[in-house]
Amino acid sequence: MELVIQAGAMGKGGDVFVLDMGEPVRIDDLARKMVHLSGLEVKDDNNPNGDIEIHYIGLRPGEKLFEELLISDNVSETEHPLIMRAEENFIEYQELQATLLEMEAAIDNCDHATLRRLLVKVVFDFKPQCDIADLLYMR
Repeated sequence: MELVIQAGAMGKGGDVFVLDMGEPVRIDDLARKMVHLSGLEVKDDNNPNGDIEIHYIGLRPGEKLFEELLISDNVSETEHPLIMRAEENFIEYQELQATLLEMEAAIDNCDHATLRRLLVKVVFDFKPQCDIADLLYMR
């Protein structure tokens, strides 16, 4: 929390900061800790009488093992060693506003191709992973 407050004080408007959050935390460790902090026990082979069983289901579509905090690798140091300033590309407000209106029209007209083209235009490094498909029709 302290890093968030300090980064907020450094901001000049429109800044994006990346915080050094320390070592990654395994989801399994986090889940087990939450069970124990709730006053319960994990049910597993070592404790068949436990309260909560943890199921491992793997990654679902769109999920990933590691979160990327930056779009590019352009960062600069700040006065705080655990706070870095991201040097990311951005779209001018007027251009973004016009593109959002185009997106709204594409949505109203169910024009998936135009919507996808606009997303590729405004979301830097966005590379669609599949063809255009409406998930509702695929079910």
